[in-house]
Amino acid sequence: MNSRRPPDGGYGWVVVISAFFIMGLTAAVLKNFGLFFLDIQSHFQVMTSTTSWVTSTTIGMFHLGAPVASVLTLRFSQRVVIILGGLLSASGMLLASLDLSLPWLYLTMGVMQGLGICFAWIPANSMVSHYFVKWRPIAYGIASSGECVFAILFSPFFQWLIETYSWQGALIIIGGLQLNLCVCGALMRPLEAPQSPIQETKDNLEGDAAELPPKRKVIFQFSLLRKPELLFYILFAIFAAAGFFIPPLFLVPFANSFGMDKYWPALILSILALADLAGRLLCGWLANMRVVRNLQLLTMVVTLLGVVLLLLPINQSYWAIMVFVCLYGFPVRLRWWPIHVTSIVDIVSLEGFDNGLGLFMLFRSFGGFIGPPAAGWLVDQTNDYSSAFYLSGACLISSAVFVVLVDRILQKKKCIEAEDQRSNAKDNPDAEKVN
Repeated sequence: MNSRRPPDGGYGWVVVISAFFIMGLTAAVLKNFGLFFLDIQSHFQVMTSTTSWVTSTTIGMFHLGAPVASVLTLRFSQRVVIILGGLLSASGMLLASLDLSLPWLYLTMGVMQGLGICFAWIPANSMVSHYFVKWRPIAYGIASSGECVFAILFSPFFQWLIETYSWQGALIIIGGLQLNLCVCGALMRPLEAPQSPIQETKDNLEGDAAELPPKRKVIFQFSLLRKPELLFYILFAIFAAAGFFIPPLFLVPFANSFGMDKYWPALILSILALADLAGRLLCGWLANMRVVRNLQLLTMVVTLLGVVLLLLPINQSYWAIMVFVCLYGFPVRLRWWPIHVTSIVDIVSLEGFDNGLGLFMLFRSFGGFIGPPAAGWLVDQTNDYSSAFYLSGACLISSAVFVVLVDRILQKKKCIEAEDQRSNAKDNPDAEKVN
């Protein structure tokens, strides 16, 4: 199967199912790192902020590794990079189980696991777009739902592993499961010449990936930061990432802090994943309706998330937490990749998309890297996990302010462009008639 035309089916559905499992064995595992938090903290007798660096390192490496994954995919193929990601992820978990020291966990569960997740996750998304054009939204929807489905199953399963085999034994078993990433990667049969994952996302916007020739571009062009709208959007990314990655890490310790049985906090993560799945299904429908602009939708959803997180610690009963978790998880997918991609194109144009996306991913990693330790430091100072959610909510609401500024700048530019076009039409009536 070496045709350059995406088949929109056939072996492509094998690729989709493989991507489904890749999403589950990468992002869903990361979502459940909070289950290990208290055991690791108790084992090493360290502060909350010190323990949270394990997860923040994983998040940071996931984002920083995106350009590396793109370069490796250009040099080799999606199949090779996914297999490499599987080996890195599994090795990170297996080596972390040796329990040498906390810095050792930063290296294994942090750096190795983060890069492994990145190297598997990004090429898998790229591969789906190689095989589909007409059915691409459905294919992406099926593949991305693997993250939610596996997160629902992994939460109680991981908790059972920790109680049965200790957190070190649980890491060994999870590492063994992640070796299946190599099997999924082997099923990713190349359809055409390897192409950058960032270029593939650009292809999605233009409609037909097969009609665009592969291009090698500079990933980072810092001169784009002269655009105030991109600078504000990057500030949004930093604040939003800082707040976004705090709740999954601290939900389990927060629930445990007022005496819940260990399986109930794990069930909270499953409910969060289930609400996330429902939000994914609604995301495409709302985007297609085009009732509001993408940036307006982004502002409303991020503000809603921030308010929910500020209210979550007020009532510390189990069912109240469940309600707020559902309210938090349901709109999460409404603000994810499609809106980011479209907004970046609006900001820097299609020609600057590659560089703009690279800068977005680079700076977003800073927020994900700093957010959890900052929340951990607040917990250490106040001896109350509620402060982590207050910080998260404040970061998300603050990030919405920058989205409003971006939207105002873009709308002002569109008005100026419309005025210029009307002026040109008045000055050149003959040219308008020809058109």
